[in-house]
Amino acid sequence: MVDTDARTAWQLFHLNWFPIVAMGSLLALGLTVTGFRLEPIAFGVTLTIAALFVAIAYCHRIAKGDLADPKLVFSLGTIGQVIFTCAIVGPLSYVAGKMGWPLQDQALLAIDRALGLDPEPIARYVNDHPWLADCLSRGYGLIKWPLLGIPVVLTLTARYVRLQLFMLAMSLALAVTIAISALVPAIGTYYGLQLPAAHFPEINTAIYAGQLRDMLALRDGSLRELRLFMLSGIVSFPSFHAASAVLYMWALWPVRGIGGIAAALNLLMIAATPVIGAHYIVDVVGGIAVAAAAIWAAKFCLEWLGRPSRTSAAPAPSPVWQTSLAE
Repeated sequence: MVDTDARTAWQLFHLNWFPIVAMGSLLALGLTVTGFRLEPIAFGVTLTIAALFVAIAYCHRIAKGDLADPKLVFSLGTIGQVIFTCAIVGPLSYVAGKMGWPLQDQALLAIDRALGLDPEPIARYVNDHPWLADCLSRGYGLIKWPLLGIPVVLTLTARYVRLQLFMLAMSLALAVTIAISALVPAIGTYYGLQLPAAHFPEINTAIYAGQLRDMLALRDGSLRELRLFMLSGIVSFPSFHAASAVLYMWALWPVRGIGGIAAALNLLMIAATPVIGAHYIVDVVGGIAVAAAAIWAAKFCLEWLGRPSRTSAAPAPSPVWQTSLAE
């Protein structure tokens, strides 16, 4: 690669494998120790798809050398890394939850109430305004689309380094989130309040119901098989919905015409997290803190590679590897 920025992005791309491989290794070890059975077909197909994306990126880079198309390499390569990461962290969160530490719902609820943010009146207000409940339900589901959209948008706008920083920050944030959740397990606000989900009929509590089901089954030992596409989000503290919203906003903020829209949508996702996700407010605060720390750590890695982070507009396209700056 003849361009400094593209060369740096390629270095970061390789660095991104370290947390992914580390989490994959922990998953393999955890499955052995806990005796969980990972349903092979869905997991195998998912890993195969991810490997194909990564293989195409590497093959194109090796075959074309400095003339390789950075849009193809970084978009497909990073999408492959995203798929690998998502396939690993779901089962890994269940392995971590198997540690069986005491539930901390009452402690988290007490912190919320000490902050003057009791989740019951918040949920009651949303339940009394069905339009708001519907809006928040839609907002909570926004966590999925940016995972594949961000690699496309950032490569099309030649922000290759920023894309790799996002990928590194996301994998680091996921690793930290799972580690903390193993030590501070919780089920959610409705469980802490000892209220059935039916108490708030206008609120979509399907996410909470899945978490409640799996957490109880995990802790009583009746859950033995992990089906990749059937897993619920069982992490309460810190909230990765809140963390991902911050990461998405940071990644897309410099992109004209998209950054502002992404910020508004992700703020909606954060607002939906306590009600639809049954997260405590302290979960949200913790998730935001984890995301901020992960972004800082990713930028530190960039500096460690010898290229200080700085802000700049996306460069004009060029026939060879196009430049991008970490903003």
